Amino acid sequence: MTTPADAATLAGAPEPGAHANQFALLGQRRFAPFFWTQFAGAANDNLFKFAFTVMVTYQLQLAWMPPAMAGLVIGALFILPFLLFSATAGQLTDKYDKTKMIRFVKNLEIAIMVLASWGFLRADAVLLLGCVFLMGLHSTLFGPVKFAYLPQVLDARELTGGNGMVEMGTFVAILLGQVAGGLLVALPGIGHTTVAVACLLLALVGRGVAQAIPRAPATDPGLVINWNPVSETWRNLRLAHGNLVVFRSLLGISWMWFFGAVFLSQFPSFAKEVLHGNEQVASLLLVVFSIGIGIGSLLCETLSRRQVEIGLVPLGAIGMSVFAIDLYFASRALPPAAEMGLAGFVAQPAHWRVMADLGLLSLFAGLYSVPMYALIQLRSQPTHRARIIAANNILNALFMIGSAVIAGALLQAGFTIPQIFLFTGIANAVVAFYIFMLVPEYLLRFVAWVLTRLVYRFDVEGEEHIPAEGAAVLVCNHVSFIDAVLLMAASPRPIRFIMDHRIFRVPVLGWLFRLAKAIPIAPQKENPAAYEQAFARAVQVLREGDLLAIFPEGAITRDGQLQPFKGGVMKILDDARAEGIEPPVIPMALTNLWGSYFSRIEVRDGEPVAMVRPFRRGFFSRVGLHVGSAMPRAEVQPEALQQRVSGLLGSQPT
Repeated sequence: MTTPADAATLAGAPEPGAHANQFALLGQRRFAPFFWTQFAGAANDNLFKFAFTVMVTYQLQLAWMPPAMAGLVIGALFILPFLLFSATAGQLTDKYDKTKMIRFVKNLEIAIMVLASWGFLRADAVLLLGCVFLMGLHSTLFGPVKFAYLPQVLDARELTGGNGMVEMGTFVAILLGQVAGGLLVALPGIGHTTVAVACLLLALVGRGVAQAIPRAPATDPGLVINWNPVSETWRNLRLAHGNLVVFRSLLGISWMWFFGAVFLSQFPSFAKEVLHGNEQVASLLLVVFSIGIGIGSLLCETLSRRQVEIGLVPLGAIGMSVFAIDLYFASRALPPAAEMGLAGFVAQPAHWRVMADLGLLSLFAGLYSVPMYALIQLRSQPTHRARIIAANNILNALFMIGSAVIAGALLQAGFTIPQIFLFTGIANAVVAFYIFMLVPEYLLRFVAWVLTRLVYRFDVEGEEHIPAEGAAVLVCNHVSFIDAVLLMAASPRPIRFIMDHRIFRVPVLGWLFRLAKAIPIAPQKENPAAYEQAFARAVQVLREGDLLAIFPEGAITRDGQLQPFKGGVMKILDDARAEGIEPPVIPMALTNLWGSYFSRIEVRDGEPVAMVRPFRRGFFSRVGLHVGSAMPRAEVQPEALQQRVSGLLGSQPT
């Protein structure tokens, strides 16, 4: 299988990780042609659909499709192929070279746009409805390729930035496509011709750019295609369910589409009935929403230190609920007014709060979705990745249909649009809490993210030494009650910790460590059964290919000095070797934590204690983690490990 580094070499690009930020990817062949291909496709989808919607709503008089139904019918036809063919699209993407798949899809787009151009020139609504379905098929085929291509050409530290760029580009393309579609179709006398030409040109541009995308070889070329969409859809969902973290992340993303679809579908009515604005105001709401999503998506890399930081997901969920609920309060008290244009709407200060709420809830939706996409790409088995993405598309479609049904039912029940927004914001809080309890890794990473950005200034050196995959034993000095939380923040992968059983009695922290499935260990003389069980569970962690962390000092330092390392790490390695497991041992050193609130620097009744005088070092005090290279197994002994950790500390205080 081609690795990200191999793919980058094939593309003539710098080695992954060499760029300074996500925007530098636009200068690299492995990313830029793909970005502009998907940008052109998203723009064309929306130019075509919106121009057709405007044409049916304002220009054609169709007895069999009244204007009020046009948007619903077009939307339903577009989303139907996602339900029917996503499973097949996922198989095709895993079986064939992704670049060839992209070019095939772009060729299909050109053919569809030729038909659509004829439909616009003849004002043939039936033909254009057929093209809507075919463009839905085009997007269904492209979806798995879109998200399976990125992890094949980007490394783990680039995934968040790459996904952020794609998410931002998609929403900007949607915005530009809808604006262009609405403007072009309304041109007197030449609107239909102009739309036909624009759609065909965008399809040709997308195909031309796709020619520059480097090869992305098949990940499962021996796959036998199951052409039955029903059985394959069910098999894909079961495949996704095989990794519970990934499957629940798929549900989380699908919920975001449910949430977003509620707002997007209500913009026209919200603008007219609640904000008393015209079509320009409805377009402004779409602009604000799209800009918010784009900014949130781009912020993910900055806020995540260029790693897959799922700690941003709870932050995004909180912001989505807070600003959705505030949008209810901001909009329910607006006085009745005559219909106003864009200038009149913007001139009223009360409307700025509405726009701020809308922009911020969409910004937080970007923070919520991008890390989830990156996590799915990172944790999915490469040979099945496209089929997992296909399962995601199926769930997204079902959730979006569900949002339309529920929003319609609420309207029929007498709910106002602001009340629907309030309902959605509260439901989002409930659903998010449920997901984070099912997958505590999100909540744990959120706590770690808050601690390392809002309480401390946390610097990590040598994080590239933490293995991206496979089992490993992480060995670190023990300075404070939050050492484990800091190690969680430094690693893009989950870590299982062996910890003194007494730490589980500490309020809040004990609950967090139980949530993290930390392994309690008691002294052998005190509880022999618990002692042996801890080592058995530790070996099981390594057998499953996960990261295991141990603090060999056995307890938190009482004087700030590095204590002698005990032999527990050797027992773990010996027990693992007996089962044929030889994990690398990674030395680590936490620095400058001694003296912080969570360290035992205070003395009470002659005993060192922690967690007194909360602000003794103020806010944002600098702490660090130095990660060393893996030690050869033959050199691993407690004394040698202690020397390596001491060397990583250097002149730095613990």
